[in-house]
Amino acid sequence: MIYIDYNANPMHRKVGDCTVRAISKALKQSWEHTYTELAVQGLLMYDMPSSNAVWGAYLKSKGFVKKAINKDRLYTIIDFCKDNPQGVYIVGTGTHTVCVEDGKYYDTWDCGNKAVYGYWSKLN
Repeated sequence: MIYIDYNANPMHRKVGDCTVRAISKALKQSWEHTYTELAVQGLLMYDMPSSNAVWGAYLKSKGFVKKAINKDRLYTIIDFCKDNPQGVYIVGTGTHTVCVEDGKYYDTWDCGNKAVYGYWSKLN
């Protein structure tokens, strides 16, 4: 199974915090710590913590690099997992964010058929 049910939200909420959940999983930090650091990053940038620019800047500060997907067909999260059996990634679909780690995706729902538009990977 490549989908793992995962929810770091202390209240087990499932709406509006996918980026916080994904990043907290990827960085192995608490939801609260991740949310707070994203809020500070947003304040520094005068933008919302959930904006792509804010969480992108935050991931960059943590050693991640952004990469685009250039496929001539629908390329899903499931496809991404199969092609990336090792490593930690934050995958973006355009409307959703999910953590992929060692070929498995961690989320509150099975988003495996969503199309991948880009991802962040950790530099070693």
